[in-house]
Amino acid sequence: MLHINMIAVVVAALVPMIMGFIWYNPKVFGKAWQAAAGVDDEKMRGANMMVIFGVSLVLSFLLACSMIGMTIHQAGVFSTLQADPTLTDPNSELGKWFVDFMAKNGLNFRTFKHGMLHGALGGIMIALPILGTNALFERKGFKYIAINCGYWIITMMLMGGIVCGWPN
Repeated sequence: MLHINMIAVVVAALVPMIMGFIWYNPKVFGKAWQAAAGVDDEKMRGANMMVIFGVSLVLSFLLACSMIGMTIHQAGVFSTLQADPTLTDPNSELGKWFVDFMAKNGLNFRTFKHGMLHGALGGIMIALPILGTNALFERKGFKYIAINCGYWIITMMLMGGIVCGWPN
């Protein structure tokens, strides 16, 4: 069967939080982001950080789960065949084929490096267009887009590497 390491998914879900503490630190891009976003220290203090971090962690877990399909090619084979009830029967023709297929190909492209590649593609092809479009309509500048999209591209690279490359 397709083996997903849920510990890797949970660890990957922590990456946006850890990267956020680094990326948006005032000594890195924090002050530049605040200026580009039009947010000052006073407004930052007025937020309910427990709710923000809690919801962010849940959303990060959803993103980490989506990295499975983005980075692990075997998930595509499994999802194509999963509707067939004989897939999980090791004595059926399909079950035998799938077990043999996974024995031969189950670890192909299951590396940190490959996961980072697909994470970068996800960041560029998904996060950038979404965040860029929102920023344009919010009348934010290039610096705002670059800081936020840079964060998500690097974050998704790391998440993809963890989900794809962590041994089962």
